[in-house]
Amino acid sequence: MREPAFWRVDAGRGSGSLVRALLTPLSWIYGWATARRIRKTEPLDPGIPVICIGNLTLGGTGKTPIAQTILTRLTDMGYRPHALSRGYGGRLEGPVQVDPSAHSAGDVGDEPLLLARAAPAWISRDRPAGALAAVEAAAQVLVLDDGHQNPTLRKQLSFVVIDGEAGWGANKVFPAGPLREPVAKGLARADAVIVMTRNADSLPDYEGLGLSDLEIPVLHAWLAPTQTPPRGSLVAFAGIGRPQKFFDALQAAGADLSETGQFADHHPYSKGDLKRLQRLAKTHDAALITTEKDWVRLPPALQPEVTAWPVRAEFANPAALDGLLRDMMDASAPGR
Repeated sequence: MREPAFWRVDAGRGSGSLVRALLTPLSWIYGWATARRIRKTEPLDPGIPVICIGNLTLGGTGKTPIAQTILTRLTDMGYRPHALSRGYGGRLEGPVQVDPSAHSAGDVGDEPLLLARAAPAWISRDRPAGALAAVEAAAQVLVLDDGHQNPTLRKQLSFVVIDGEAGWGANKVFPAGPLREPVAKGLARADAVIVMTRNADSLPDYEGLGLSDLEIPVLHAWLAPTQTPPRGSLVAFAGIGRPQKFFDALQAAGADLSETGQFADHHPYSKGDLKRLQRLAKTHDAALITTEKDWVRLPPALQPEVTAWPVRAEFANPAALDGLLRDMMDASAPGR
């Protein structure tokens, strides 16, 4: 879904304020239901450590690239991490191990295909069943993508990822705002916070986000391209949480954007969408470029015609991240 304008903090006047007020009773119900589910559910301990990468808002904050980086760091430390995702947008319920050579985004969702590039990845609507399947496959540690509001697994380390630019929006719970739950309640279950900004030079507004007095680690990270954009005119398109961030990043890297196309997060590209994009590229004598997450949702026949621009999560203090991971793994070692 696309984020409605009244979710933003700068939409406080006129109709935006009125819509939020009208939707507030539904927000109370949504927040109550989330809190009750978390309170009433007895989590399963799968027998290995579980690291959760989650957020408190609807839409993209950079969770999947963070999960990829953490999977890579754990592998570099000598562990066997596996990823676990709900598989949003895919038809398979799981548990099933993702096979990028056999599965499409229509099977398992787009994000699991990206996670599988970093480590073995599983999708399962039933998270405990997926966790046990990973354990059977010799996983030593599980990285749970987008699970902060899912109470079915016992977690040893929970990261909350925040979009440092969008923040908490209007600071209202869905549907009056973008929050999945009240900020204070969500942060109370976190072990660390990761604030994502535009780049290394863009520092987080810790005070504005209400993080100045937080008694847990707050890490700063950003998405950095791993290669320069292609030369020449480009038509960029994206169906992610905030497509404009992708377009801005391309331009900051020197891309010549003739046109852009925005789609909803996880948008399933139709033949009509693709024909329009191809016509647009032909009109501007341009090449098509998109995110890796969008690229895996394209039909295989079209993928060679589109450049996927890869990015990775980088940390201002990678040693702090490694320290959290090592401490958690040491504390979870047998006999501790």
